Amino acid sequence: MIDFSIRQELTTLGEQIRQFVIDAIIPYERDPRLTQHGPNDELRQELVQLAREQGYLTPQASPRFGGKGITHIEQSVIYEAAGWSTLGPVAMNCAAPDEGNMFILDKLTTDEQAETFLKPVLDGDVRSVFAMTEPGGAGSDPSQLLTEARRDGDCYVINGRKWLITGANGAATWIVMANVVGEGELNGPTLFLAKGGDEGIVIERVMNSMDRNYVEGHGVVGFDNLRVPAVNILGQVGEAMRYAQMRLAPARLTHAMRWLGAASRAQHIALEHARTRTAFGSPIIDHQGVGFMLADNEIAITQCRLSIWYTAWILDQGHQGRHESSISKAFVSEELFKVVDRCVQVLGGIGVTDETPIEMIFRDIRGFRLYDGPTEVHKYAIIKRMERFGSAAARVPGSDTI
Repeated sequence: MIDFSIRQELTTLGEQIRQFVIDAIIPYERDPRLTQHGPNDELRQELVQLAREQGYLTPQASPRFGGKGITHIEQSVIYEAAGWSTLGPVAMNCAAPDEGNMFILDKLTTDEQAETFLKPVLDGDVRSVFAMTEPGGAGSDPSQLLTEARRDGDCYVINGRKWLITGANGAATWIVMANVVGEGELNGPTLFLAKGGDEGIVIERVMNSMDRNYVEGHGVVGFDNLRVPAVNILGQVGEAMRYAQMRLAPARLTHAMRWLGAASRAQHIALEHARTRTAFGSPIIDHQGVGFMLADNEIAITQCRLSIWYTAWILDQGHQGRHESSISKAFVSEELFKVVDRCVQVLGGIGVTDETPIEMIFRDIRGFRLYDGPTEVHKYAIIKRMERFGSAAARVPGSDTI
C-alpha cells in the first residue's frame, strides 16, 4: 500500500519554512548582490546565517553528521516550501549543486575525506561543485568524457576542460570526473576530490546565462596538470558513471521539489492578479480565457506534486528509482515551465517586467528542462527501458522499480 499521508508536524514545519522564506528571504530578491550570474557568495553567506539562526540550515543532513536523515517524502514538503523563493534553498543550504554533492559525498567519503571535503559544506561555510560536463564531450552522454587523469607516484595528474560547472567561482570542495588512463585494468571514469585553491584549477570565465538563481552562475574551468593525491579518489577507480547515477536519481527529484515551490508562488501571484484586474466589466478570472489557464495550472501543479511524491516513495523503499526519477523529471520540468508561462500570460504586460517575481521565475525555470539531463535524454532512457522490460502501465505500481 502506498501511503502519501503527510503527518501534521511535517505540514506545520513546511508552513513555518514558507513563512520564513516570505518574511526573511524574499526581501533579498531585490538585493544588488543577486547579480546576472546569480547570488554572489557574500549574499549567500548572509542568507545562510538567517537560516542557521532559525534552525533551518541543511535539513537533509544525515545522522552520520548529526542530522535527522529526513526521508525523500519529507524533503518534498520542506524543499517545496523553501522554493517559494529561488533564494530559499540557497539560504537553507539545500540548493543545487550542493544538495546533490552532499548526498554523494555522504555515501562515498571516508571519515578523513568527509572531514575535509564534506563537513564544511554541510555547515554552510563553503560551497561545492560537481565537475562533469564538457564542451563537445561529457554532458548528457557522460561516456564521451575527455578529461584524463594519469598516475604519477602517489598522485593523479588531471588535464581537461569543463563548462556549465555551476558555482565553480569560489567553490571550496570539488568533485571532478576524469578518465583514468594508462593503469591497465584500473582504468575508466573516476571521481576525484580537490580543493578550490589547488594549483591547476583554472576558472576561465563565468558564462552569461538566462538563469540567475545559482550561486556564482555557471563556469568554464580548465584543469592544467591538477595534482590530486590518490587518497582523494572518491569511491573506486572506474566507477564514476555508477556513482553519478547514484547522485542524479535523487537530485533530479529534489530539483523538481524546489521548482514546484517557485511555480506555486507564480500561480498564487497570477491568481490574485486575476481576481482584482478587471476587463470588460468583470474580473479577468471570470473570462474563460484566463480562468481556464489558471485551472490548467492547478491541474498541472497537483499532478506534479503527486509525481514527486510517488517517486519519493519509490526511493524511500530503497529502490534506485532511475526510471521513475527520469519520468518525474521529464514530466515535472515540462509542466512547471508551462505553468509559469501561463502565469506570465495572465499578468499580461507586467508579466514580462520586474513588477512581480514571475518574470524572474520564468527565466530561471527554463533551465530546469535541461538541468540533470534534458527532457529528450530522459525520454530516450525511458524508451530504452521499455524496449527491454515493456511498459510499466502493464504492471502493478512499484513492482518494476530498478
